[in-house]
Amino acid sequence: MAGTTAPTPLYPLYGEEFGFTPFTVTVVFAVYALGVVLGLLLFGRLSDQVGRRPVLSAAMLLSLCAAAVFLFAQNLGALLVARVVSGLSAALVTGAATASLAERLGPHARVKPATIALFANMGGLACGTLLAGVLADATPSPLRTPWVVMLALAAIGLLWVMASGESSAHRSGFSPQFQPLHVPGEIRSDFLRSALAAGSGFAVLGVLTAVTGLFLGTVLHASSHALTGLVVFVAFACTAFGQLLVRTLRPATALPAACAGLIVAAGLIALSMATGTLAPLLVGAAVNGLATGVAVGHGIGGITTRSAPQHRGASVSTFFAILYSMLAVPAIGVGVLIRGTSLRPAGETFSAVVAALSLGVLLSLVRTGRKAA
Repeated sequence: MAGTTAPTPLYPLYGEEFGFTPFTVTVVFAVYALGVVLGLLLFGRLSDQVGRRPVLSAAMLLSLCAAAVFLFAQNLGALLVARVVSGLSAALVTGAATASLAERLGPHARVKPATIALFANMGGLACGTLLAGVLADATPSPLRTPWVVMLALAAIGLLWVMASGESSAHRSGFSPQFQPLHVPGEIRSDFLRSALAAGSGFAVLGVLTAVTGLFLGTVLHASSHALTGLVVFVAFACTAFGQLLVRTLRPATALPAACAGLIVAAGLIALSMATGTLAPLLVGAAVNGLATGVAVGHGIGGITTRSAPQHRGASVSTFFAILYSMLAVPAIGVGVLIRGTSLRPAGETFSAVVAALSLGVLLSLVRTGRKAA
């Protein structure tokens, strides 16, 4: 997962190296989400069919390939290929690794497998961008050294997986099939509200990942790649803690609290854009991460406890397909706005849209609560 966010602080350098625009940066970022969605829909059940270890090995091989393509990239086409391959790797590893942890640790483990998987996932996303930014600042080859390190990490992961035994005792055998999307009818309204709220937060994560380097470089005139990595690190790390925070909230208050947090975060990010200051951006990234984590945790909790067991896998895949679509599409929209206007008005407009969408979900929850009362 670290390899999927490693390009974030390097995008301004790639723009200078290959001569592309901020809009192109958002497209390069967005094709990663396309790879994840395709991977979820095409290979969501693969580890159930052929086992965890083969799928994890394939994921690590794809991660190796993506890092190698980035390392030797000479043009925009190579970056696009690397991002799609990276997205497929993330899609494969997420489900297979979580299932393997559950099987290895068992139901009576002191720390729940889902908690370990959460911190491995979000921790990787957070640390990848920070590590790449530090390496880009500290070494003479900022577009090469981070990928040498990512190659080494992926190689270690691959060797570790190959040395481990298979954790799944039951395998159905490979049968190629498309994972159908499914919105659970019994919790449809709550599912859609959770998906919209969490998707709004993911949209902010996507835009932060795509254009933070551009904002820091052109508005704040800060050339530190590590600082870019830090902003995105804060956003993803707080998303992980938000998914833990949801366990301390009552179900009736979790989603309204998440919507309120998303509105506050959008306001802070807009303030940062308007004033050209860093502090509101950092605080906004943190608040958005916490709110997004709460919304994701609420949505997944509803699916796993209230939906029909035979449709849970498809429902979870649908939920994340919505989230990753909202990770990508708004980022491209912001790129179009930047090309038509400039970074600041594009960021302010995007923040207003996120706040409006979150407010709409919040008002819907209030209206539903009144009817229930």
